[in-house]
Amino acid sequence: MLELLVRHAPSAAYDALVDEARRIGATPDELSELARARELALNVRDLMHSQQRREAGLNALVETARDLTLPYTLDALLKVITRRARALLHVDMSYISFPSEAADGDYYVHTADGQTTALTEGMTIPGSAGLSVDVQRNFAPFWSPDYLADDSIKHSEVIDDVVRAEGLHAILAVPLRHGDSHFGVLYCADRKIRHFTPDEIALLTSLADLAAVAIEKSRALNRVQAEVAELEVDISGTKSRLADGARLHDAVVAMTDLVLTGGDLAGLARLAGQALGGTVLVRGTDGRTLAAHGEPPAELDEEGLTRAALDAHHSRHTVSTADGCRVAAVTAGAEDLGTLVLCPGPTGQTGDSERHLLEHAARTAGVLQLMVRSTSVAESQFRDAFFDDLLTTPPEKYEQLQERARRLSIDLDRPHVVVVARPEGGSQGRALVWASSYTYRTGGLKSIRDGVIALLLPGDDAARAAQAVSDALSPLLERPVTVGAAGPFTGLEPVRPALQEALRCLDALAALDCHGTTASARELGFLGVLLGDARDVSGFVADAIGPVLDYDAQRFTQLVQTLEAYFDAGSSPTHAADNLHVHPNTVSRRLERITELLGPEWQKPARALEIQLALRLQRVRGTLRAPGQEG
Repeated sequence: MLELLVRHAPSAAYDALVDEARRIGATPDELSELARARELALNVRDLMHSQQRREAGLNALVETARDLTLPYTLDALLKVITRRARALLHVDMSYISFPSEAADGDYYVHTADGQTTALTEGMTIPGSAGLSVDVQRNFAPFWSPDYLADDSIKHSEVIDDVVRAEGLHAILAVPLRHGDSHFGVLYCADRKIRHFTPDEIALLTSLADLAAVAIEKSRALNRVQAEVAELEVDISGTKSRLADGARLHDAVVAMTDLVLTGGDLAGLARLAGQALGGTVLVRGTDGRTLAAHGEPPAELDEEGLTRAALDAHHSRHTVSTADGCRVAAVTAGAEDLGTLVLCPGPTGQTGDSERHLLEHAARTAGVLQLMVRSTSVAESQFRDAFFDDLLTTPPEKYEQLQERARRLSIDLDRPHVVVVARPEGGSQGRALVWASSYTYRTGGLKSIRDGVIALLLPGDDAARAAQAVSDALSPLLERPVTVGAAGPFTGLEPVRPALQEALRCLDALAALDCHGTTASARELGFLGVLLGDARDVSGFVADAIGPVLDYDAQRFTQLVQTLEAYFDAGSSPTHAADNLHVHPNTVSRRLERITELLGPEWQKPARALEIQLALRLQRVRGTLRAPGQEG
């Protein structure tokens, strides 16, 4: 069977092997065992084929992501998307529809690929019928293996006539999403009855998400070009300021060239600062400076900048602060991407032309950030898939995961912590978007497990990481978020136990009725064992006195016995020595070794309580353990 797997033999070869064994007189037990081996081999082969198809789809998706970063016009971009959709799913036809401005609620076909004659670009599609109804209502993919025969769909004569004329059967529709809304639908259709698999639906959904970012980028580029045209008209009409107008015009052209040639925010800040004669800061939504040109004032009025940023995003115009800085909003549609701040220098001017240029620079910054985001979406999906596999792969296959981690630049030799967050009510959509952004900024990974957001983050303080997640997520959702954490640790093996430990923290917080709070496994101590749904006594004992147990097991010493005698004697080394029938110096030396193993704070009240509880649990487990049982 293994040789057949290596040769990629067809299914008939496995059946022939069983038939051959039956022919030469194998016993029923041998035939049963061989049939079981055949079943397992075919399962392995199917899994291998499934993995190969998944990897091929993801590779094609990465190539698509790279392709979509090229500077297309909107029409050319949509043609690329429909061609890619057909190629990814191997379907006969694909098309994209957008909401119609002429008829509220209806859609029109903007671009199609693979159609014959019935489906024409510009054709109106009723929004009250077809798959688009469910896509709009549920904001999720919908499909039918045989559209005309599917009674669960609300049919329309217009749509049915097109489906019939094109000879279509299977149709899959996914939303083109942006933020918390969608602005169109991507369709794939086949001229035969077909049941789309979950992998195919996920693949087209990922393509749609990439396409949505690229479409927004293209629209933003169109707006930039329109602004270029407006500024060119304004500058050409200002005869008295010809020289200054030429300078601003050159700056606009240079910013456009920067976008088209793949420049970055630092280059944009430099161009804007030189043209406007001052210090330019590109700031993120959290107030961090992403790029800068020039020296900012010694003390920025952060409170004033925050108020100005809110006003700029609300009005979509430049807002001035009390200390003379000017703030323009960096946006992508309705999404807030940060601000562009100008602190004018001694020779800087603050007229209308400069204001237009600053706002143009802010829009260009939004385009650049969208372009960066479009190329990072696929990488983020690969990193999150690695985290999911890390939580489900058996330890004997970790060597393969090590290689994947190296390719994805994930360094688990550095200290990491696991943080789990459970929003208390409401939709998880905004929380998931935040988690993607947060892990991108911090170099972490995310996974969604049973309604809980799990984050694998670089760091050596689990409690601080949990508080940081709570501080960032709770205001965004406007509701409490319960957060548990565990760590730090290094390597692949501790990740899964750390996740279970962090989840136990959540269970303990729920049992304590402390919803909306944070805690790490170390902070909860034995309360996590008492209150968690999964009472991991072994894990608690190992955390509390594991090094002492290991030391005794390896060197045949009596440190555990000494600890018990020490606490039984009221923390008196002299009385402990009497109970152990040893010299007090022997007890002192053993206590020094225990301090080396458990750390200098093991005798503080809270830690000492946990150690005494762990000693009692270990003693009870040893008493109740069956004869001959180890561990």
